[in-house]
Amino acid sequence: MDGKKLEYKGEEALKELQKLTTEADKVQEELLKAILTRNKKTEYLQQYMKELSTNDVQEFKQKVPVITYKEIYPYIQRIANGEDSSVISGHPITEMLSSSGTSGGKPKIMPSIAEDLDRRTFVYNLIMPIINQYVTGLDEGKAMFLYFVKAEMSTPCGLPTRTVLTSYYKSKHFKARSRGLYNDQTSPDETILCEDSNQSMYCQLLAGLIHRQQVMRLGAVFASALLRAISFLERNWVSLCNDIRTGQLNPMVTDSGCRLAMSAMLKLADPRLADEIENICSRRSWKGIVCDLWPKAKYIEAVVTGSMSQYIPALEYYSRGKLPLVCTMYASSECYFGVNINPFCDPANVAFTLLPNMCYYEFIPLGDNETYGNDDEEISLDKLVKLVNVKLGCYYELVVTTFSGLNRYRIGDVLQVTGFHNRAPQFRFICRRNVILSIDSDKTNEEDLHKSIMAAKRLLDPYNALLVEYTSYADTSSVPGHYVIYWEIKYCTPSILDKVTSALSPKVLEDCCIAIEEDLDYIYRRLRTKDKSIGPLEIRVVKPGTFESLMDLFIKQGASINQYKTPRCIKSDAALNLLNANVKACFFSPRDPTWIAL
Repeated sequence: MDGKKLEYKGEEALKELQKLTTEADKVQEELLKAILTRNKKTEYLQQYMKELSTNDVQEFKQKVPVITYKEIYPYIQRIANGEDSSVISGHPITEMLSSSGTSGGKPKIMPSIAEDLDRRTFVYNLIMPIINQYVTGLDEGKAMFLYFVKAEMSTPCGLPTRTVLTSYYKSKHFKARSRGLYNDQTSPDETILCEDSNQSMYCQLLAGLIHRQQVMRLGAVFASALLRAISFLERNWVSLCNDIRTGQLNPMVTDSGCRLAMSAMLKLADPRLADEIENICSRRSWKGIVCDLWPKAKYIEAVVTGSMSQYIPALEYYSRGKLPLVCTMYASSECYFGVNINPFCDPANVAFTLLPNMCYYEFIPLGDNETYGNDDEEISLDKLVKLVNVKLGCYYELVVTTFSGLNRYRIGDVLQVTGFHNRAPQFRFICRRNVILSIDSDKTNEEDLHKSIMAAKRLLDPYNALLVEYTSYADTSSVPGHYVIYWEIKYCTPSILDKVTSALSPKVLEDCCIAIEEDLDYIYRRLRTKDKSIGPLEIRVVKPGTFESLMDLFIKQGASINQYKTPRCIKSDAALNLLNANVKACFFSPRDPTWIAL
């Protein structure tokens, strides 16, 4: 990618978007040729492609298999241990990006090369020109975006290992960005780059409150992070007001960069501003608190698609439904993919236009519904569909080939085609393949949940208790959200069949809660134990016969009794109401699950 293109702004950026999407097929084919020219001699591709082939693209499409992380991981691990990048990439791997996805209970690590930062910047530089088509006046104030980094690690050979956002915020592309009118943010870089999330959150909220009359837009990367910020504000607004009233930063902020930046921002006491904020925050109801604290804000920006859509009601509550929820882009640790060219649409209708210069796209067709197979399913190469050949209304699983060494890699996202912008398709994000529970960046699939439940139910055996059935629900009615597991239990001893919860002591069922959590993956346990962005797991024991009633409900709604399977995660309000109406007792994990930093 020509680095000069990353400087496009305004109308020039929109013209570039038009050109890319109009010539989508040509851009894609040229990009694949460029990837193969660079990476053909890598050890990985040499297994499948002849060095002297006259048609690299045709040979690639005929011979290179579709893979998952399990197949590419050994090659990535070799580079992490010190082998040359040429194992998979023609350019040096400069860092490993840790994914929120998991494999074997650990974060995935994805290879990244220096120019990947240019691609990400290209996407970011499209956002404001697109938004400015729909709303004016954003250059008259500041953006209050709550961004955070995580402490980075390193591979055995010394390559930095960090999240894709940490990588970007620490890069020159972010730190040396143009400080133009549309990049005027309330948070000093020092507060964003602070690795202590509590101190970072405190300082960024303080900065946002100090500039409350100048904030024109606000948000976070994920909706869950913004709600965590509101919850943090509920607990800390008194201290924040005191800092503004006295002009002195709370001693709990010990990070030197934060103290220097925030002390300069406070410099003068402002009792009047502190009183304004106190009057708003001390109200009994926080409905509309976002609009009251930041009265000039025109929209909230955050990811509200997929599992994040569960947070829309809470965001609408705190904004009194007055602020549009804007979801701007589609990205992952592996690659940035596309932008939402209609950012002020209803969150339920968000669709992303895939940018043909980001990577080479292929798609596994899933037909006209969102059913899909497992990771071990072998994908026939002749079934793969090119970017410009996908069909309206159909579901697909995304497969990408990147400059950094991923070849026909299954991202794991299920997408539905909703339309086209010129020749580039627009996709609605449906879900992660096999993910049934998610509160934050955790992604628990049916298999992992089942394994955890089976480990915990063994604790019932000494009491002659039998787990009849179970299902689950991601409860986000409070912050932080938490997993709820519905259990129907019966005894093998008829005389006490209906005395489930009285026969089992609370401690037994609390032990079952923590047993489930201990068996869930590394990401879940880190978010529960270190980040505190997921609350204690809850088991709700339901009355005997509840799951039969649940089956009756689904059959009345059209399910086949011959093919009925208890859903392992509840999405239906009617089903949730039925379950909750039959709850006999609730139990929570008594402690955090074990988590050790890698």
